[in-house]
Amino acid sequence: MVSKALAAPLDLRVWKDHREATAAIACAVLVFLGWQALNLGWVGGALFILTAAYIIGGFDSARDGLSTLVQDKELDVDLLMIVAALGAAGLGLWQQEYYLLVDGAVLILIFAISGALEGYAMQRTERSIQGLMGLTADTARRLEGDREQMVPITSLQIGDRILVKPGELVPTDGQVVEGSSTLNQASITGESVPVEKTVGDDVFAGTLNGQGALRLRIHQPPESSLIQRVIQLVQQAQTEAPPSQQFIERFERGYAKVIVIAGILLSTLPPLLLGWSWEETIYRALIFLVVASPCALMASIMPTLLSGIANGARRGILFKNGAQLEQIGRIRAIAFDKTGTLTTGNLQVVDAIATQPDSDQLWQVAAALESLSEHPIGDAIVQAARQQNLTWTTASNAQAQAGLGITADLEGQPAVVGKPAIVETQVKDISEDLIRQSQQWESEGKTVVWVAQAGEVLGLIAVADIVRPAAAQAVAHLKQLGVEQVVMLTGDNPRTAHGIAQQVGVDQVYAELLPEDKVEVIRQLQQQYQTVGMVGDGINDAPALAQATVGIAMGAAGSDVALETADIVLMADRLERLEQAIRLGRRAQRVVKQNIVFSLSFVVILLVLNFAGNMTLPFGVLGHEGSTVMVTLSGLRLLRG
Repeated sequence: MVSKALAAPLDLRVWKDHREATAAIACAVLVFLGWQALNLGWVGGALFILTAAYIIGGFDSARDGLSTLVQDKELDVDLLMIVAALGAAGLGLWQQEYYLLVDGAVLILIFAISGALEGYAMQRTERSIQGLMGLTADTARRLEGDREQMVPITSLQIGDRILVKPGELVPTDGQVVEGSSTLNQASITGESVPVEKTVGDDVFAGTLNGQGALRLRIHQPPESSLIQRVIQLVQQAQTEAPPSQQFIERFERGYAKVIVIAGILLSTLPPLLLGWSWEETIYRALIFLVVASPCALMASIMPTLLSGIANGARRGILFKNGAQLEQIGRIRAIAFDKTGTLTTGNLQVVDAIATQPDSDQLWQVAAALESLSEHPIGDAIVQAARQQNLTWTTASNAQAQAGLGITADLEGQPAVVGKPAIVETQVKDISEDLIRQSQQWESEGKTVVWVAQAGEVLGLIAVADIVRPAAAQAVAHLKQLGVEQVVMLTGDNPRTAHGIAQQVGVDQVYAELLPEDKVEVIRQLQQQYQTVGMVGDGINDAPALAQATVGIAMGAAGSDVALETADIVLMADRLERLEQAIRLGRRAQRVVKQNIVFSLSFVVILLVLNFAGNMTLPFGVLGHEGSTVMVTLSGLRLLRG
């Protein structure tokens, strides 16, 4: 009983995957038998067999064509093929030249074979895209006290704790609360190198756990996990037609009407004006209906763009729709946010100088005061002190002054950490050497923190947002690709901004910008360069991402707002993927153009051969459908590389 229950869905799936091919094979057998019956003089049997071939091979096309005609009041290529085949059959019966029925049957056969091949080609793209679906688990090990319970993912709630054992897929996004392990995040970011995860780190659904067991806390609904959003966006990309495809579809509707009108004229005027026989005229008109149909033109765009989307997804580049794959290949200028995009977004201590031979006092005073602050600069200093295994006493009477620093009492003496303006309230004499050192660090884009206690400066600590290792190389590669202008947008001060810009190699810097100021800069770039990309990760980047021709978000570090607003997401937070995205977009453009030129050229060649009187109906169908299969397979080239 169990085997039968399992076999039924399997058989249904196999039939669904191969139905078109099965119909085409059955049609081919029937056409051959009908042709042989005619050769043997069995006209009645031949008519019966060929009728079956027409029905089996042409059912899908007739259904689709009539559905479009009734529901959308439009003519499409499927209906034209059926009309041409039935016209050939009618002409054969009228003239009692029954081999014309074979021509019509061959037309339907080739059309059925073409449909099956196109179906298999598109299934390959679908499998590449839908491979994401297999990365999601259906159940999770929810922890209830000391007990484990397997529950559906959909039943998990915020605050639940789950266990992920070694070698298992992470079932949903969560935060590590116990344990450590290495996770393979290739499914999300395209990176094959495992990433270390420990307490406090976020992990993503669909990633593969390594050797350690992890206990996670669910901090967002499972349906909001990163992998689920990726799947939703890819599905959306499959259903949304880009502008070029929409134009082709509008063109096809008008073009089909022109073909029908031209076909009527060609089937009536030549006998009156050129002295053609009615048989020859109708036959040529039927061939015209076949070869002039824009099947190949219709297949020139979407297979290519869907293949490009699938290729990008494998590399950790998520295109939300085909239009953005087209647009990114046309980019002439790119604007980068600074913090979290060109830089890591994590402040670190990069330099320090102490006025005393023993630098421990500098770090202990700085850490004692900064441990009372929630500012990222304070966190960086405290972390650096801990890495030196230092301990410090707790400060009292702490008072923070926004934008300046913090004062407190430490071991019965006043202490201060911050900018010179607040340090000068406790220190009368500040060394000129320290002032020069501070100015030099600031010119390099570093934030300088002064530390003093008991009226004496203990030293300086320089903190900086570290430039991403690949940022300079990524910018250089963009310029090599021909991107005319690379700019940096930041809300930071000009001195820090220019320090980062020198390290990265951008052409122009816009500093001290509010979110609306970034939008205005993007508008100015669009006036000059038309197609402009914006790369960002934060909430304050969302308006500029929306304004840009192509908005590109940093996936792992990006805010939810930035991810939703952007058109393209770099899942690995690796800027070098931007170059790959542009190359993929340009490659897609080239393939689409090649396909369009090839398809139109083939139509012209077939029309010339038809009116020269050197073409049979099966040859016309073979040429027409062959060109359609060719452009479809050409589009699938983007799955490689």
